Amino acid sequence: MPRKFLFSRPQPGSPEQPPSAPSETGFPTRSPELLPEPLFLRALCLERKRAERSGQRFLLLLVDFGQPLENGDGHGLQSKTISAILSRIRETDISGWYAAGRILGVIFTELGNGDERSALPILRARVTGALESSLVPEERLRLCLSFHWFPDDGLTHGAGPPTVVTMYPDIAQRDAEKRVSRVMKRGMDVLGSALALIFLSPCFLAIAVAIRLSSPGPIFFRQQRLGRHGVPFTFLKFRSMHAHSDSQPHREFVKRYIEGSVNSAVSGSRAHLPYKITDDPRVTRVGRFLRRTSLDELPQFLNVLRGEMSLVGPRPPIPYEIEAYGVWHRGRLMEVKPGITGLWQVKGRSKVSFDDMVRLDLAYARMWSLRLDLKILLQTPRAVLFGDGAY
Repeated sequence: MPRKFLFSRPQPGSPEQPPSAPSETGFPTRSPELLPEPLFLRALCLERKRAERSGQRFLLLLVDFGQPLENGDGHGLQSKTISAILSRIRETDISGWYAAGRILGVIFTELGNGDERSALPILRARVTGALESSLVPEERLRLCLSFHWFPDDGLTHGAGPPTVVTMYPDIAQRDAEKRVSRVMKRGMDVLGSALALIFLSPCFLAIAVAIRLSSPGPIFFRQQRLGRHGVPFTFLKFRSMHAHSDSQPHREFVKRYIEGSVNSAVSGSRAHLPYKITDDPRVTRVGRFLRRTSLDELPQFLNVLRGEMSLVGPRPPIPYEIEAYGVWHRGRLMEVKPGITGLWQVKGRSKVSFDDMVRLDLAYARMWSLRLDLKILLQTPRAVLFGDGAY
């Protein structure tokens, strides 16, 4: 598991130091051959976006120097490490400060048409060989090297941060800029979910009785879903299916839906592909009513209260859904927590294609605000009342 790194962001408007100027700690924060932190992080984001379009993988090497020593020995260690690594990389590779003066980064691109995974042992041997020839064992022990693929399998395997977050320094920066808004959003989530659980408790009781009388099995349906950064959590719903129903039909359906090939003969166009299986025989009579009215979603207020979800955000995917995602689809999990309602629910719900749903989620992640959340929350009752696109 790669080590978790902290982000050190530049202060806007701060003057640039000359290439060899030392920092306050006495260590160089730049090298003539290295990009400064802002430019390197921008290059990393651009390379990630290029990979999202092309599907070509790239590899990021991070070298963490750790905390500097008080006697200044870290200066020589950084200089020797940087010289050793730069001597073994290609001119087309991008090197710079991932965190100024503390974490060195190298982006390896264009790794060939063969098995890209085979490139990792080669690059690892090249880097470690360079360090072994330039540093003594005590110096090498102070370094922490980690390699990160983009895209990787962190989401599908539930690895979560730091494997996933490392490639998204731009999101970390936006997080810092919206720190106050996020605190207020969390406060709204706690207050809203707590009030909903209190005032809807009679409805909870009535639904529980109806489920118990209609079919044998538990009242709640529990399922593993993926939250922000692909972190797994237990997702709650009122059970709307017969107990022990086979999930394979839904697995196959989701794959075809993401590909845009669900019920194409019936629907007639991609714009009206349903997100859920219609006329599903696994759904009980009470469950069909709960789904139509979205009452089966009410237990998710508990997920919101626990901090796993938000009132507003993208819908949390099932792990096997991620296996069918394109690279750019994964962005819907990066910036905001999943929610009970969102732009998809009030703008199109099950009538839009999967790609359009992801575009709505990405648009929300880019422009979310407390005002937008309130607007979506106010529009949600109408979407639920008319049940347009619900199955």
